[in-house]
Amino acid sequence: MKAFAKDFWWGASSSAFQIEGGWDADGKGMTVADYNSFQRSAIQADSKVASDFYHHVESDIALFKELGLKTYRFSISWARIIPDGDGEINQAGIDFYNRVINELIKNDIIPFITLYHFDLPFALVDKYNGWQDRRCVDAFRRYAQICYQAFGDRVKHWQINNEQNLMIRVNERMNMYQVAPEDIEKVRAQMDYHMFVAHAMATNDCHELISGSKVGPAVSSTMTYPASNKPMDVWAAKMNDNFKTNYALEMYCFGDYPGYYKNYLNRCGIYPITQVEDAQILKQAKPDFIAVNYYRTLVASYLPEDDAHPFGSKEKDIDFDLYGYFKIEKNPNLVASTYGAQIDPMGLRLVLNEYYRQYRLPLIITENGLGTPDILTADNKVHDDYRIDYIKSHILACHDAIEDGVELFGYCPWSVIDLLSSHQGFKKRYGFVYVDRDDHDLKTLNRIKKDSFYWYQQVIKDNGIK
Repeated sequence: MKAFAKDFWWGASSSAFQIEGGWDADGKGMTVADYNSFQRSAIQADSKVASDFYHHVESDIALFKELGLKTYRFSISWARIIPDGDGEINQAGIDFYNRVINELIKNDIIPFITLYHFDLPFALVDKYNGWQDRRCVDAFRRYAQICYQAFGDRVKHWQINNEQNLMIRVNERMNMYQVAPEDIEKVRAQMDYHMFVAHAMATNDCHELISGSKVGPAVSSTMTYPASNKPMDVWAAKMNDNFKTNYALEMYCFGDYPGYYKNYLNRCGIYPITQVEDAQILKQAKPDFIAVNYYRTLVASYLPEDDAHPFGSKEKDIDFDLYGYFKIEKNPNLVASTYGAQIDPMGLRLVLNEYYRQYRLPLIITENGLGTPDILTADNKVHDDYRIDYIKSHILACHDAIEDGVELFGYCPWSVIDLLSSHQGFKKRYGFVYVDRDDHDLKTLNRIKKDSFYWYQQVIKDNGIK
């Protein structure tokens, strides 16, 4: 029996724009995530209905209770609270999230809130180009304070944003619609810095405004293997982790960019504009935990600069290659999911050990799961043994990491029910519960428990894996 601590947080996760629907209901404003989804409406589902959690709150949370969740990690839509990002408060939005929070508590499920999950109010793009402008920092701080004041009497566990380190690499999520190509990296660095300042302010405010609060960052974790035992390949693998995750964790935990990252920003001439008071704000912000989103590992080899590709040149976006540092390679030793993510439970054990060794903070997994098509049988069943195998192997890796000495207090796989995938709509499913719809036919929107639902339910009852 691979048992966990009695107070271990067995949970599951979602995000507002991917699950709620009701994209403009009761005064909600459009978000960047809505806008991006509408651009793909002809070929896949968009955020207008999503999984329609907005109209299924009580019945869905009853399912969460039946599953046995100890916690539910979800996000608040900024544009549901403040439709234009920095103007009037929308009381209907606050009322909606009060419904969600109260229903969770009624069912003995701990609400665990993310304030910002890829869905900046689109009005702030029109006003400021979003995070490029310092005024977006002030708008976010106000939004966070409103949420703390509205919900902090019942919600004690918070994440400021989801995967800033990944979000910043995706041009559409950062609304790079009108930025000249030659300016994108400079604008990206400024946006990233402003989000760090906002994160620090919201962290400090959370500690000040909510008694007994716990707050921390959620990162898209990166574990990179060297393509060979050549020293430069080993260095390249380390630098891929540094540039895609560790620089952000160092800013969250220590309040400053590490030297290797400062060197890169300065050499490329893209060091962001800062304000004198930022240094103290960033240093003061101390996370209580680190939330880890884990899906795969990577492999890197050394990529030298050359005349055609000077230092700091990039190719691709999410898994970008960086000249002078690293090139991403395929790992021939791993199998991949339908959508290309290489499956590696050992990588989860490694990344948990690495983050705990470096930062000595409690850890919780807030995303981990298998996105793949599911088949609904004629008798309304979904036999997803492949998902069970995936989740089981990663839970066992968590147990191994705890035995290694890692302080891991929870596991919240992605996702609690099927929801909108940003780039694959409803073809790519992650949930323990099947939502009866496809990309362009809402069908019944019925909730159908998959085999993995019953399996995870038993894991929670057993507090581990037999």
